[in-house]
Amino acid sequence: MDHKEGAYKVHDLGLAEEGRLLMEWAETRMPVLKSLRDKYAESQPFKGYKITGCLHVTKETGVLVETFAACGAEVAWSGCNPLSTNDAVAAALAEAGIEIYAWYGQNTEDFYWSIDRTIDKVPDLTLDDGADLIFRVHSNFPEMADAIIGGSEETTTGVHRLRAMADDGKLLYPVYAVNDAETKWDFDNVYGTGQSTLDGILRASSVLLAGKNFVVAGYGHCGRGVAMRAKGMGANVIVTEVKPTAALKATLEGMRVMTMEEAARVGDIFVTATGMRDIIRGQHFLSMREGALVCNTGHYDVELNLAELAEVSVSNRMVRADNREYTMENGKKINILADGRLVNLAAAEGHPSEVMDMSFANQFMAHLTLVQRKESGETLPNTVIDLPVELDQEIAGIKLETMGLSIDRLTEEQVIYATDYSAGT
Repeated sequence: MDHKEGAYKVHDLGLAEEGRLLMEWAETRMPVLKSLRDKYAESQPFKGYKITGCLHVTKETGVLVETFAACGAEVAWSGCNPLSTNDAVAAALAEAGIEIYAWYGQNTEDFYWSIDRTIDKVPDLTLDDGADLIFRVHSNFPEMADAIIGGSEETTTGVHRLRAMADDGKLLYPVYAVNDAETKWDFDNVYGTGQSTLDGILRASSVLLAGKNFVVAGYGHCGRGVAMRAKGMGANVIVTEVKPTAALKATLEGMRVMTMEEAARVGDIFVTATGMRDIIRGQHFLSMREGALVCNTGHYDVELNLAELAEVSVSNRMVRADNREYTMENGKKINILADGRLVNLAAAEGHPSEVMDMSFANQFMAHLTLVQRKESGETLPNTVIDLPVELDQEIAGIKLETMGLSIDRLTEEQVIYATDYSAGT
């Protein structure tokens, strides 16, 4: 490891040029974030503020980090998943002077050591994907919370954790639920997860999807995106769910719905996208077909119970990158992709730049709003806060403009009509 104490720890600084090219490629496809950088680089709204982030170190994240820095922020960063860091991007950020502690293949001790280094100097703002940074502050360094203006959270799993903390009265500073912005969840979660998950499966296996029984556990925004893309590639999509309305939606959108017990016997490819633990357990693995592919696209690796798989297996081996073959006690072989980690990030490159453009624009604006409210003397409650709807529409509008698209606007008469409750038939 290259390591300059107090500044960075990355795998290999020699990868910096490769990482810079990746970030330049991403930036050409992130016009909304670039427009925000151009707009605020001169006024330097983040000057004097430290932003600490714990988020997947991808080429798109590199563009976000450098946008914060270009607008005056002091930035410290760590990865939010042991297998999602792009070592070349981490090297490029380190070479550019960003404080970063991230490398692919971290163990648990490395993971939390990296987070702790980013908060050696107390941050003013925190940015999360999964709430590990926020939770680390709250559980190990609660005295820091008084100095933190606020934070933001990128993903569904993290927002659920934070809302539970807030409901329990344990959240010590306000956090914007970036995940819940429409320009995030209805694009990043659906189209980003859908495409990148299939990308990860194909890179790790190179199998033909057409004609396969493709099982998606969970039909929320992420699961729906995966199901849509698998169906588009000619797969026969099966959905498992615990929520009746979600199961009905899947049925009316052309998917077969059944229990995991039933699906395990007929599926060829399995993807979990629920945010819940133990979705696929030992009994399910044992009933799977020979050669079944199993992976997870939820934030944590707990959706596949790999401990139970190990108990019913006699051996395992890596048969190709991000593809581990298990031989079970019944003689059948199945394949776990990316060791149950986020398959779209561990085995591929994560979401396409075009959708992360809007998600990261939301992150930028969430932190700008926190700074502006701080400087105006406004105090926010210690809870999870939604971003303003107007901000959502502004970001979507900028995205449309960069795509060369125009939309209609309501006339004055239509605006009046929309709020005229006396108008009848």
